[in-house]
Amino acid sequence: MLIGVIGAGVAGLTAAFEIARAGAPHGAEVELIEKADGPGRGCSHYAGGMIAPWCELESAEPIVATLGEEALAFWTRDIPVAKIAGSLVIAPPRDRAELTEFSRRTRRFERLDADALAALEPALAGRFSSGLYFREEAHLEPRAAMRALFERLQTMDNVRIRLCADSVPQADWIVDCRGFAARGELAELRGVKGEMLVLRSEEIELSRPVRMLHPRHPVYVVPRGQGVFMIGATMIENEERSRVTARSIVELVNSAFAIHPAFAEAEIVETGSDVRPAFPDNLPRISRQGRTLYVNGLYRHGFLLAPALARRVARFLFAGEIFPEVMNANQGEWTDARGRGADIGAPHRGIGL
Repeated sequence: MLIGVIGAGVAGLTAAFEIARAGAPHGAEVELIEKADGPGRGCSHYAGGMIAPWCELESAEPIVATLGEEALAFWTRDIPVAKIAGSLVIAPPRDRAELTEFSRRTRRFERLDADALAALEPALAGRFSSGLYFREEAHLEPRAAMRALFERLQTMDNVRIRLCADSVPQADWIVDCRGFAARGELAELRGVKGEMLVLRSEEIELSRPVRMLHPRHPVYVVPRGQGVFMIGATMIENEERSRVTARSIVELVNSAFAIHPAFAEAEIVETGSDVRPAFPDNLPRISRQGRTLYVNGLYRHGFLLAPALARRVARFLFAGEIFPEVMNANQGEWTDARGRGADIGAPHRGIGL
C-alpha cells in the first residue's frame, strides 16, 4: 500500500512519521510531497513551540489538553527535541484578577509567591508578586524540531520524499496536511493570522516560556537560547499571510517590556507572520473525502496537536480504528481502511497542490 502525505509542515511531518512507523510491518510505503524546497516553510516556521496542554485549557476545549498530553512524550522521547522546564504564568499587579481566572480554567499547576517565583526565574525577581507554575510542560525550537523530524524520515526505509513537487502520483490513500492551502476542499476552513517577533538581549535570562496575562494584550516569551527570545500572542481574523503590522510589533514590544524592561533595548532579529488554519470551533479535524484524509484545523496548537492526530490517522489506516472526537463524519462513512468495507474505491490518481 502506498500512502501519499501532502505538506511538510508539522502536521505533515508527524503524519508521515507515524504512518511510516505503523505501516512498516504491513509493507506500507509513504511518499511525502512538499511544494517548497524544504520542510516547515508555512505557519509552522513561525510557531512558538510551547508544549503546554494544561495552560491551553484557559481558552481551549478539554480535548485540546487531552490530545496535547500525547505531544509531551512524542517531542521528548520519539523525536527528543523538547525541554521539560515547565511554563510560568504571571500578571501585572493591576491584573491579578486575570491570574485568578486563569487558575480557575486550568489545572496541574503550582502557585508561586514572590520568593518562589524569583527562585524559579531570577530575572523576574521583584517584578511580580505571584505566578502559576506548570511544572510538567515543555517547549522546543520549532525549526530545529522540524529539521530533526525531517532527517529522521530520511533514514526510514519505507519513506520517499519529493520536494518542489506540484502533484501527487497514484496512491492508495492521500493524507492532506496542507493547512490553510486546503481551503478549496474544506469549505469551513478559515485563516487566523499570527505575528511574531524575535529579540536578542544579553541582559535577560529565562529558562522556560513566560506568559503574561493582560485583558487586551497578553503575550508569551519563549527562550531560544543564547539570549534569543520569541515574542508572540497576536491572533487576527484575516488571511494576510506575510504582512506584519507596526501596531502588532509595538504591542508585542510593550508587553515584553512589561515582563522585563531590558526588552526595550533588545535587538530585533526577525519579524514574521502567517495564517493558521482553523475551523469555526477552533478544534482540529480529520475528515474524509473518498480516499483522501484531511488533517487540518490545528489553529494555534500545531506542535501540541499534530502527534496525536498523526497517530490516529495511522491507527485508522492500519487497524481501522475510528476516533469520533476528531473524525468529522458519521462512523458509517469511515469504512475499514484495510478494504473490508464497501467504500473501497479506486486508488487515488492525483491531486493538485
